Amino acid sequence: MITVPAAPALRLPSSAPGLLLCAAGAAVALILGHAVGVAPLLLAILLGVALANTGLRREGAATRVLAPGTAVAAKNLLRVGVALLGLQLLVPDVLALGWGTLAVAVAVVALGIAGTLWLGARLGLGWTQRLLIACGFSICGAAAAAAVDGMISARTRELVTTVALVVVFGTAMIPLLPMLASGLGLDGTQAGMWAGAAVHEVAQVVAVGGALDNTAVAGAGGALTVAVTVKLARVALLAPVAAGVGIAARRRGATPADTRRPPLVPLFLVGFLACAALRATGILPAPALEVAHSVQVALLAAAMFALGTGVRLDMLRGIGWRPVALAGFATVWVTVIAFAGVLLVHPLG
Repeated sequence: MITVPAAPALRLPSSAPGLLLCAAGAAVALILGHAVGVAPLLLAILLGVALANTGLRREGAATRVLAPGTAVAAKNLLRVGVALLGLQLLVPDVLALGWGTLAVAVAVVALGIAGTLWLGARLGLGWTQRLLIACGFSICGAAAAAAVDGMISARTRELVTTVALVVVFGTAMIPLLPMLASGLGLDGTQAGMWAGAAVHEVAQVVAVGGALDNTAVAGAGGALTVAVTVKLARVALLAPVAAGVGIAARRRGATPADTRRPPLVPLFLVGFLACAALRATGILPAPALEVAHSVQVALLAAAMFALGTGVRLDMLRGIGWRPVALAGFATVWVTVIAFAGVLLVHPLG
């Protein structure tokens, strides 16, 4: 009698269930965000938090099955999304802004981070929390916070708090900044430059620039183009800032929980620079860039959903008023620095 060996069972990677869940959460966040006009990253976090506090248990079987995949999404997918952000950089357009405008972008990032770190220390916040808020509010929102988190390994609660605050305060600037620009009598170039230098997220800058182009503030239009280009000048500073954070983290020494020293130049930062260089060549067609942008947003949404699943409401109860106060200060501080820079480069007529 001939015995036929049984075919080996098909085994999915242990991360598959969690990754599928994160993909579903990201899809829901993207669809809802488009339908109701709310930032999908914030929706993704909220969905993850809601699931973690209603349908999952901290030590339940479902949590153990999903944990490998959510860990991959929260770390690996997040870093790939940050790297793809480099494809949004238009280096020639950024350089065409002129040295004055580029100096304003540098001042916003440098002074924004320094001032926020200073006040955060006065408020008694830990180094990782105030650093995440400082970089997120001074550079490019959630992507900057995620990049910095990759260098310092902050607690999940701190990163989630920072992203939520970026979305809340940045969204509040969408109607406020055009109103202020109109009241101050700014033209399209001035208003667009102010928006690009002050608003946190790239998507929020697009919303503000679009609003400016549809008002009397912009005159002949063009505020959106100026705003996005100035914003991308700030995004370009993500790489040197992240590298500087890595150096600072190494000098601070390893913590007892993690004996590894943070890398000076992590792989996702190399990917960010490579994507920026690829975009500068001009060989990528517009459809490919649109697809890459959609992939980037989807990856970040999946990562934010994964981060949300690791948050319990009892964790958030201990946040207190200090991070909120620091985020409010950072928003005002960056906005004032940006406005001062606008007046120096393009004085009021």
